[in-house]
Amino acid sequence: MLDLICAYENYLSKVKLASSNTVSSYLRDIRQFAQWLQSTEDLSVVDATQQNIRDYLSELEAQGRSGATISRNLASLKNFYAYLISSGFLEQSPVYDIHVDRGEKKLPQILTEREIELLLSQPVCVDAKGFRDKAMLELMYATGIRVSELIDLDVDDVNLEQGIIKCSSGKKVRSIPLYPAALRALTVYMREFRDTLVADQSERALFVNVIGSRMSRQGFWKILKHYQTTAHIEKDITPHTLRHSFAVHLLENGADLGSLQELMGHSDISSTQMYTHMVGQNQKLKAVYEKCHPKA
Repeated sequence: MLDLICAYENYLSKVKLASSNTVSSYLRDIRQFAQWLQSTEDLSVVDATQQNIRDYLSELEAQGRSGATISRNLASLKNFYAYLISSGFLEQSPVYDIHVDRGEKKLPQILTEREIELLLSQPVCVDAKGFRDKAMLELMYATGIRVSELIDLDVDDVNLEQGIIKCSSGKKVRSIPLYPAALRALTVYMREFRDTLVADQSERALFVNVIGSRMSRQGFWKILKHYQTTAHIEKDITPHTLRHSFAVHLLENGADLGSLQELMGHSDISSTQMYTHMVGQNQKLKAVYEKCHPKA
């Protein structure tokens, strides 16, 4: 069983060139199913039946998992079994004619432009850590990149003269411009403070932690939560909140969907179109407010 999962991991990474985040998500779902199947039915993944799949999804529902989480697990299993068939390990997939209700899809939370300004002003730039944090926050909002893409950046991915970063995700490589304040923050960090933070001068990571090695997802998450607290912003801010805010603010200021899709690295424009609903909702509320509020 483990050999099959390891083979699938190698296929995702080396053949499909999936991002590390995608590989991690797929494998987590598959391993959890494999452990459940072994403990409850004493079966290997190659012996699973359609009923086993249905029972497992029902178990996830009983645990209170969301429709989106259950749907993601089903997709992970479908892809895994499709690989086993194409590789000759199985003749038929047990994941067929199974559908789950994702439930109502909630629009992501975004920050207002004022809240963004407040968040970006929180790092106290008196030492290397403050300048690093300032550069990270500015870069996230300037580019809309994912947190996995942020921590994967190397110094060679930055062109200060042109004011762009090169961002790689799986097969895709895109160049994203920086607005002046973000470029200034990144320039100061790279030229004056980064070298004082790295433990080894051969380290190529753009952003490093307190011990001088590459910043982790968890490390950036903690930093972001700290500044949410100091800014007294009540919304629950995650790295993706900055990505969503970047997208909505660009659309509100006239960006076209095609350009936004390219900047965000979406393979399907339907992922980008989600933000048009948010912009339309915001503009409608703004129009009602300006029309009806006595001081507007």
